[in-house]
Amino acid sequence: MLLSVPRGTEAPIDARQRTWKIKRRVPSPEKVARARETIKAGKRPPDFTDWTFAKETLMLDYLISKEPSVEVEVQALQVGPAVFVSNPAEYFVQYGLDIKKGSKFPFTFPVELANGCVGYVPTEEAFGPKGGGYETRLTYYSNLEITAGRQFAETGIQLANELKPGPVPELPKLPAPGTPWRYGNVPPELN
Repeated sequence: MLLSVPRGTEAPIDARQRTWKIKRRVPSPEKVARARETIKAGKRPPDFTDWTFAKETLMLDYLISKEPSVEVEVQALQVGPAVFVSNPAEYFVQYGLDIKKGSKFPFTFPVELANGCVGYVPTEEAFGPKGGGYETRLTYYSNLEITAGRQFAETGIQLANELKPGPVPELPKLPAPGTPWRYGNVPPELN
């Protein structure tokens, strides 16, 4: 099979990138005060969920005092008819599907956790009344403004579409199949 792969030099290689700052979501002063009280009370076995999220709130509060926004980078890297669209998030699948749909490339590959790590970036719908899950909790790890995922997707699509897809290589036609090997298709033998 490797010997039959078409060879050629018609594979344009190009790239685009953009960096910008995205603000973090800020916990309310009341939430920070409740978190301090929870931490003071200590861990309560067997469920440490409240204590864990209280710790995360206090860590985020400190992080915001030092870095209220974070620099992010999105890239579109082209290899012939393929484009790799990167972002620094643990990205929800819907955004990857949106990038594939919006790209004019026949082969579009969303790439997450590239050039940094900004935590979970859920869809805006996940923050709505039917959403939820640990990824939407405001924590040290998951804290970018709610529109961050859409910003990544729209930027990635824009960058990808600034590039021109190369030609899709034509694979050689396979010969018509012959008679299959009967080795696995024989009746049982009892004697």
